[in-house]
Amino acid sequence: MLKDATPPPNQQSADAARDYARVERAIDFLISNRESQPSLDAVAEHVGLSAFHVQRLFTRWAGISPKKFLSYLTIEHAKQRLEQSESVLDAAYDAGLSGSSRLHDLMVSAEAMTPGEYKAMGSDLTIRHGVAPTPYGEALFLVSDRGLCGLEFIDAAPDVLLTEAKERWPLSQFVEDQSTAQTTTRTVFGTGEAIPILMKGTPWQLQVWSALLRIPTGSIVSYGQIADLVCTRQASRAVGTAVAANHIGYVVPCHRVLRATGMFKRYRWGAPRRWAMLAREAADE
Repeated sequence: MLKDATPPPNQQSADAARDYARVERAIDFLISNRESQPSLDAVAEHVGLSAFHVQRLFTRWAGISPKKFLSYLTIEHAKQRLEQSESVLDAAYDAGLSGSSRLHDLMVSAEAMTPGEYKAMGSDLTIRHGVAPTPYGEALFLVSDRGLCGLEFIDAAPDVLLTEAKERWPLSQFVEDQSTAQTTTRTVFGTGEAIPILMKGTPWQLQVWSALLRIPTGSIVSYGQIADLVCTRQASRAVGTAVAANHIGYVVPCHRVLRATGMFKRYRWGAPRRWAMLAREAADE
């Protein structure tokens, strides 16, 4: 009997993470040179591969060609998606965060914890942590008994991220657990199973993060639109600060929030990673 040639899930995830390292270089080049619309040969030269291999790698990873990806990087395209998002976001808001009518692509059940609540019960919280590959590179996962409470993509030493996490959760017990990290990355990026998350922040931050969970896959919204949901459009700057404070990457989709002008804005885990996420979501629509 022939064995199944499909790699096991862990290997698939590791392969995707390695592919992303090369794809990220291509995406960074496309972003930096988007106005001149660089050719496939130019991208290949920058990455150090042949045009054939870049095309095949990029398409295998992203589901679209570099040329198609480049079309998603224009301000005009971003503006168009921002204009389309308002009615979709209203529908998502009306649907709420629970029940089968939810429009969020991941089955996320969110639990919120204010600093005061954490102070009262944080010493009873055990956080298991580990590094695991994702389609967007390696990430540090923080998982408590009450849900995923951290997903940080790694661009430097993971020890730095872990130290920062311990400062955010000072009363909790941290336990290294690579197995839990591997299981969680498969759930988030593979199986599509329901995943609980635990968000800790100020009441304002929790409001903003809850609004982010209402953004459907493939949509791009503005800071002002999120502010409208939470309070008033005049609070868009404060919304930006709260969005930047999100530490549960991808699952709480802060990558889907842009300036109303369609201009690129700094992203905690790097602009190439943000646009990799958005392009893959657009390709899956």
